[in-house]
Amino acid sequence: MATNFIHTYVSVDCVIFGFEHNMLNILLVKRDADMEDAKNLKLPGSLIYDNEDVDDAAQRVLYELTGIKRMTLRQFRCFADPERASSEVDKKWLNKAYQPNIERLITVAYLSLCKINRKLTNVSKYKQTQWLPVTEIPPLPFDHNKIIKDALIEIRTWIDRDPAIIFELLPVKFTVSQLHKLYETVYNKKIDIRNFHKKVAAMTYVVSLDERQTNVSHRAARFYKFDRKLYRKQQTTMS
Repeated sequence: MATNFIHTYVSVDCVIFGFEHNMLNILLVKRDADMEDAKNLKLPGSLIYDNEDVDDAAQRVLYELTGIKRMTLRQFRCFADPERASSEVDKKWLNKAYQPNIERLITVAYLSLCKINRKLTNVSKYKQTQWLPVTEIPPLPFDHNKIIKDALIEIRTWIDRDPAIIFELLPVKFTVSQLHKLYETVYNKKIDIRNFHKKVAAMTYVVSLDERQTNVSHRAARFYKFDRKLYRKQQTTMS
């Protein structure tokens, strides 16, 4: 009986979100340090090793890129279109980077959150990284633009189910304005600030601090912090 089996490899790709200057950003890497073309940017990822679980491969990619051993991580989709690695440019890069005979490449996509102001240690093979606002992402190789689009949908679902996740993107001390802008950016819509203040007031785990902004041209805003113990207590009470 004839078969249509082909030489298939499995990889992981990581969509790493960060929040800075009131914008939601994604961490991209340059796949070829000598190229300046915008299409040279890609999502960080890797083929999985023959002796590792796919989740471990994603953690490895994140650790090599950031120096953080355990980051908040969520597997959200498998991308297996037979044509996703069919362009000549992408095939040429795959052969240069890995040298196997890859006839088809399936990737498992992961979503991760990172504080941009956190010092990152990059020991990966991608020495050049770049944070880009989600509104300024150029055409990327493979199907990475689609992966990012689906990741934006996934992060909204994740926050709806677990509101504590959004605080992974904020500094330890933040203002209501920062939180408001983050919600607007993530959900890609305007949110009435008065209604948002009511929403924050109902978040018993968002605690006001006796600190205000300094060296600002406008009225200094109060700082707040996310209290995980209060959050867990509220979740236990609601369950």
